[in-house]
Amino acid sequence: MSATAEAAAEGPGAFRPSAAEEAVAVLANEVVNGEYRHLVVSCSELAATAAPGQFYQLLCPAPPGTPAGAAPFLRRPMSLYGADPARRRVEFLYKVTGLGTRGLATLAPGDTMQLLGPLGRGYRLDPAWKHIVAVGRGAGLATLGPMAQAARRAGIGVTAILSARRPDLVVSDALFRAHGATVLTVTDAEGSSGPANVERLLRGLIAEGRCDAFFTCGSARLLRVQQLLAREFGLPGQVAMEQQMACGLGLCFCCVRDFNLGGEIVHRRVCWDGPVFDLLEALP
Repeated sequence: MSATAEAAAEGPGAFRPSAAEEAVAVLANEVVNGEYRHLVVSCSELAATAAPGQFYQLLCPAPPGTPAGAAPFLRRPMSLYGADPARRRVEFLYKVTGLGTRGLATLAPGDTMQLLGPLGRGYRLDPAWKHIVAVGRGAGLATLGPMAQAARRAGIGVTAILSARRPDLVVSDALFRAHGATVLTVTDAEGSSGPANVERLLRGLIAEGRCDAFFTCGSARLLRVQQLLAREFGLPGQVAMEQQMACGLGLCFCCVRDFNLGGEIVHRRVCWDGPVFDLLEALP
């Protein structure tokens, strides 16, 4: 654990993460579709010991042509897409959007980069559950894939509703199917991704007894639908919150968001108290 992580973890009953800060080697950095890339790095066993829903802080290189002094200074938070401690590797699914991810896209096998993690609190599975539903959109699907794998190991069935703008931009569908999940895809282009249709699909799953809990990430609109149904049917759920971060260790308070705790608005750090939170406490 780094010194900063140890300092943040002080105090009675404090959450004490085990994280590595190290240089890692790129094994693959391949295009998935028109927007997403799949990055695989070789790391220590500690760095690869991550739970579904946890994240890493990656120090991205500057893309070619970046002016002097304009290189990415802060690490970028990146959700876990896959971890294998035995093979000592970690995987990420990311969308190229800004300076940091444009630099990340330039990495080739054999290159090195700095990684800090795993960090945060991940998903929690109740062994009493028989079937859960994962609802995600865009890059939010990256964090739900490993959860489906953990559910399969626990003997819990998974139905995944994957949302995207177009069919060719749907990601993680093969990963969910590989872990035994039933996959439903909805897209803007086909007119099937709207909240009303997703609510219809979810109500059908609830009626069939195939929804003991909700898991979600990547869409505030779909989060609201699940919160509505969770209250109506008394179902639990968890959401991975997406938020800009600086340190990722709870020290800078850059990622504070509001949450509803029993009718009282409280402030929590997404990196330290999450990024996975109770579904009904999250404010979209």
